[in-house]
Amino acid sequence: MGRVLSLDPGTVRCGVALSDSARTMAFPRPALPGGEGLVARVVTLVADEGVETVLVGRPVALSGRVTASTSLADDLCRDLREALAGVEVVAVDERLSTVEAGRRLAGAGRRAREAREAIDSAAAVVVLEAFLGGERG
Repeated sequence: MGRVLSLDPGTVRCGVALSDSARTMAFPRPALPGGEGLVARVVTLVADEGVETVLVGRPVALSGRVTASTSLADDLCRDLREALAGVEVVAVDERLSTVEAGRRLAGAGRRAREAREAIDSAAAVVVLEAFLGGERG
């Protein structure tokens, strides 16, 4: 069974988390720079890590409305589907994943200012854990 890669896209950074090969655990990875070149960096990561499924966090407002961030995630999904033949690319609802990631980091004693670089990948972990839990349950 191939690994699962979770992405939390943003304009500045894209959070990254990767499952183990058994798809039971999620591990944060350093965030990737957002914008130009992101798709190529993800394609390389997918090839290097034996990824079979890529999750792209799709943020929508709590009301369910589409936002500029939603469009950014939709564009990334489309571009990855074109670039990753044979790899499943799935858009997943990631509402409140950053809030949960912030709580977890605060619980671990990380201050918001210190956690700024880690929050995106921590949010990708939250999304990945939810997905892996759904696969098992």
